[in-house]
Amino acid sequence: MILSKSDDTSVQKCLSFLKEGKIVIIPTDTVYGFSGIVLPGKALDTDAKIKAIKGRSETKPFIQLIARPEDLKKYTDDTIPETLLSYWPGPLTIIVNNKLTKTTTAFRCPGDKWLRDILKELDCPIYSTSVNRSGFPVLDSENEIIKEFEKDVDLIVSDGDKKNALPSTIVSISDGKIKILRQGAVKLQATI
Repeated sequence: MILSKSDDTSVQKCLSFLKEGKIVIIPTDTVYGFSGIVLPGKALDTDAKIKAIKGRSETKPFIQLIARPEDLKKYTDDTIPETLLSYWPGPLTIIVNNKLTKTTTAFRCPGDKWLRDILKELDCPIYSTSVNRSGFPVLDSENEIIKEFEKDVDLIVSDGDKKNALPSTIVSISDGKIKILRQGAVKLQATI
């Protein structure tokens, strides 16, 4: 199913698909992303489904999107520097120690209000990873995305092409120091 983000029903339809454990392609404030509900250890968790679509055999975990910056406190006891939190909502991903899973997890609070409205209603994170087959370039054209993945996902929410869009910047604070792992849409100095 293909639905325009501007459609009045897009938030509710996207919510419905996500709550059923289905895979959706949605626009973010950076690039389009494969998304699905995060429910580790439960049948509706979508991690394996997304990896199968991407052809991703490695164990690299996906970014998890949250609705509000303060939601991060549900998942970590790490102290997040205010300099980093000042970029949220926005295109910055922060890797922290997850107190629930006892692993590190990459979280992002996206700058897109439409997407945050979905996340608020779900009251749990959703996975987000770029729309491409593993090892291939990220797709930034609506038509390319539809052609390549329409049969693989349950819903595509269209919002125009994302030509030259940068992915989120990724930083890790899991060992108590700020490490920039990927410079993306937010330009950070190594000395933050």
